Amino acid sequence: MIFSLANPLRFQRLIEKIEPITLNIAIILLLIGLFFCFFGSPPDYLQGETVRIMYIHVPCAWFSLMIYSIIALCSIFSIVFKHTLADLISRSCAPIGACFTLATLLSGSIWGKPTWGTWWVWDARLTSELVLLVIYLGLIIINNAYEDKSKADRYSSILAIIGIINLPIIKWSVDWWSTLHQPASISKFSSPSIDSSMLLPLFIMTFSFLFFFISILLVRVRGEIIQRKIEVIRFNRMVS
Repeated sequence: MIFSLANPLRFQRLIEKIEPITLNIAIILLLIGLFFCFFGSPPDYLQGETVRIMYIHVPCAWFSLMIYSIIALCSIFSIVFKHTLADLISRSCAPIGACFTLATLLSGSIWGKPTWGTWWVWDARLTSELVLLVIYLGLIIINNAYEDKSKADRYSSILAIIGIINLPIIKWSVDWWSTLHQPASISKFSSPSIDSSMLLPLFIMTFSFLFFFISILLVRVRGEIIQRKIEVIRFNRMVS
């Protein structure tokens, strides 16, 4: 079943069926999550109402790492197994991951101003997240720099695999170095350091972003498949 979906045409038919479902789920969860964020959760005893930025900042940070992990995994599959679908997913993920990373940095700056007294510091976590954004932009540039898609896919895959080294730096930077950024609040699901009244809306918003990501990814992959079909048709007409 999994290997049958490696065929882009079969995957496109699957996209047409599930994309509307994922989008509807995302919208419903977003509305529920926003209600809990603004009306169903209390202000923090130290940060006050500013803590509500967490419901955007934290999921965006999680997805900036998760999406890059998907790109890196697809890049390995692309180089080792030459899967066209892996290239399509990797290419489609890069702009989405860049948006989540940019949202992480912007929301973190807004959160940091009243908390730390400054919009930006060259903190280990912030700096490594900025490096992640630069890598995402590098992938996007490479993907659009070559008319030969196979060459672009190969070069972007190499960059993505090299960039994996930045993920553990982002994850454990607050443990390895003395930073302004607070440590993880949800390191253990059995006993998180965040209250359940804040944990519930955080998870709802996270799942909302997850389904938004899936929906946008499916649309972008379908667009990539259609674009490559057009390129094949043009090439065949030129040859004939």
